[in-house]
Amino acid sequence: MQVHRRHRQIKKLKIKTSLRVLEISVEVDECTHPGSFGNMCIRCGQKLDGESGVTFGYIHKGLRLHDEEISRLRNTDIKNLLHHKKLYLMLDLDHTLLNSTHLGHLSSEELHLLNQTDSLEDVSKGSIFKLEFMHMMTKLRPFVRTFLKEASEMFEMYIYTMGDRPYALEMAKLLDPQGEYFNAKIISRDDGTQKHQKGLDVVLGQERAVLILDDTEHAWMKHKDNLIVMERYHFFASSCRQFGFNCKSLAELKNDENESEGALARILEVLKQVHSTFFDGLQEDLVGRDVRQVLKSVRKDVLSGCVIIFSRIVHSALPTLQKMAGQMGATCLAELDPSVTHVVGTDAGTEKSRWAVKENKFLVHPRWIEAANYFWQKQPEENFALKKKHW
Repeated sequence: MQVHRRHRQIKKLKIKTSLRVLEISVEVDECTHPGSFGNMCIRCGQKLDGESGVTFGYIHKGLRLHDEEISRLRNTDIKNLLHHKKLYLMLDLDHTLLNSTHLGHLSSEELHLLNQTDSLEDVSKGSIFKLEFMHMMTKLRPFVRTFLKEASEMFEMYIYTMGDRPYALEMAKLLDPQGEYFNAKIISRDDGTQKHQKGLDVVLGQERAVLILDDTEHAWMKHKDNLIVMERYHFFASSCRQFGFNCKSLAELKNDENESEGALARILEVLKQVHSTFFDGLQEDLVGRDVRQVLKSVRKDVLSGCVIIFSRIVHSALPTLQKMAGQMGATCLAELDPSVTHVVGTDAGTEKSRWAVKENKFLVHPRWIEAANYFWQKQPEENFALKKKHW
């Protein structure tokens, strides 16, 4: 990483001669101290008082950069990136690319996994690993290796996790054993500037060119427009318990997500669509483009043309479902209207539900909206149809 900036300072020098005093102007380089290692300037080596700027410890331990230098590096980097038709992609680890559990948290029905783990000598050929030194087991999400390979052709990829740094580095070894995708771009909770939050202030990429994949929206309160929320991957029982699900885990069921139809495979198609839309057209137009606007437009196509009315939805859940449907391009009405295409509810016996059956409209469970939200694709209504009652 090249970090430098010189300012020219004009200094007046007085030179005495035998006849008179000559005053001349001389240009002198003045260091602007663009950043520091510890308490020393990274350019001139001068000792600096106090700590200022943003810490980039994941790039180099003790590295701090000031706002002006961060801006310069971002501007330089994005020109190079866009020239190669690439954007930035932040990737969460847990429940997004993989699922981990402590060995002591395995349920009795998951103990069979202890004899089915893959070798750590060549992790590229495996998907489930026992990390004895961390007392942990990790399962990579199906399709993740294909996902990373194809995404790397479109994006400069970062790992960004709320896990600690040693954990992040070990997971990176499993996902990227040859160091092809992430290199030093591994950001952990130790590198963030806000507790319990992730932020792009520690990323040397302009926000208008950054996409984020994460299962937790609340971790990115300042960057929701950059975010694609992932359906969580719950392979282990401890993960199900963590999020309050009273059901058997995939491991207990001896099952897994579908390789070609699972969450990562679908989101890869979304990323390809966003990338293609962003770079569509003349190269010189890229300067003003914003991936957040592209993401918003792609999202609005998901339920475009759908007119929805809700029936007997829990009051606290209604605003979330309305917002979700609206972001995907659906129109939400408060009263029955002939234009309604979908009645969304949990009870097939309500007046609106009976109207839907009578008028041959779709009568679906709220999970229909949630599924479309996760998969960025309108789902078959018959898979979410409410059972009709006999009246």
